[in-house]
Amino acid sequence: MAERLSARRAEIEDALMARVRGVGEPPDSPDPEYPAGLRKAVAAALQYGIEALESEQGAAPIPAAILQQSRVAARNGVGAESVLRQCSAGYNVFNTFVLEEAAREGLHGTAAFGRIIQAEGGELERMLAAISEEHGREVRDRLHAPDSQRLARIERLIAGELVDVSRLHYDFDSFHIGVISVGKHARAAVDVLARALDCELLLVRRGEAVWAWFGAGDRLQQEAVEEQLADRWPPRLPLALGEPAKGLGGWRFTHRQARAAFPVALTGPNAVVRYADVALLASALQDDLLTKSLRQLYLVPLERERDGGEVLRRTLRAYFDAGRNISAAAAALGANRNTVANRLRAVEARIGRPVNECATELDSALRLSELGQSAA
Repeated sequence: MAERLSARRAEIEDALMARVRGVGEPPDSPDPEYPAGLRKAVAAALQYGIEALESEQGAAPIPAAILQQSRVAARNGVGAESVLRQCSAGYNVFNTFVLEEAAREGLHGTAAFGRIIQAEGGELERMLAAISEEHGREVRDRLHAPDSQRLARIERLIAGELVDVSRLHYDFDSFHIGVISVGKHARAAVDVLARALDCELLLVRRGEAVWAWFGAGDRLQQEAVEEQLADRWPPRLPLALGEPAKGLGGWRFTHRQARAAFPVALTGPNAVVRYADVALLASALQDDLLTKSLRQLYLVPLERERDGGEVLRRTLRAYFDAGRNISAAAAALGANRNTVANRLRAVEARIGRPVNECATELDSALRLSELGQSAA
């Protein structure tokens, strides 16, 4: 049964995601970590459920991705009851598939099937208890954190509420660049960067992440920011930057941009990303329909090649990186021009469209796939 469920993994995961998204309260202002973590938690729960069916060694540890998502939910204001409803709804969906496979194998009414259902129920209870405990711990930690009131004030201000900003000691009428980082050295690194840019700094820690804003009387020049990043930012430490913006509205806007770009910094090839450079990619990451559609339209057809499409994908990446110049792409690949041209025609035959008519979508599909591979 476990093997049959594994073969239907993609179908089950899609059904789980659809059900989980339809249950419970969504965050008022979701951090990009929330939807990304939800997908990881669902995948981890599915794997956990399949492995539990074939395990004879007792209960395995609850997957870290599930516990992490319960903490992320707490940080995003999603209540424990809502998280537990999502978990129960997901269990019911998974159980539907188990029942289907049991019927196909003629297991209904057998002692073996009874043991499976009993074991599933026990695992659900154990998972719910662990999720509830983790969620409660995060809530308690936030209430007793030294800067919890400062964080709450900033979150309310981001949400558009009227807040007394005098206690934040920051000039909201200036130009701002919102930044987000994560890691034990993130706070110190952001502070060093702000001083190097001679900027005012507003900083708060939110869970494991650092939210910060650089403030200046004049618009910060991108060249100066990039120069200081090259000189002072630690290698491999994720950093997402919004675009310069002025006033309180701009303060909110540049932060939203940094939050949208942050998943790209976490999983992409470059640890430091600017929103303007990854805007389409960042938006696609938050749109499950768009992500799946791009893959189905532009990548799945390439997988029919004998090598699963690896050569065609590599050729397309070189082609796009070379500004759609075939000769430059050929030089980068160490191939001749005709070979690259033939491969591009093979791509067009597979997807049914000229490459240059869907270049933006095809490039985005490739980049999304590359991000997924980096995160794996």
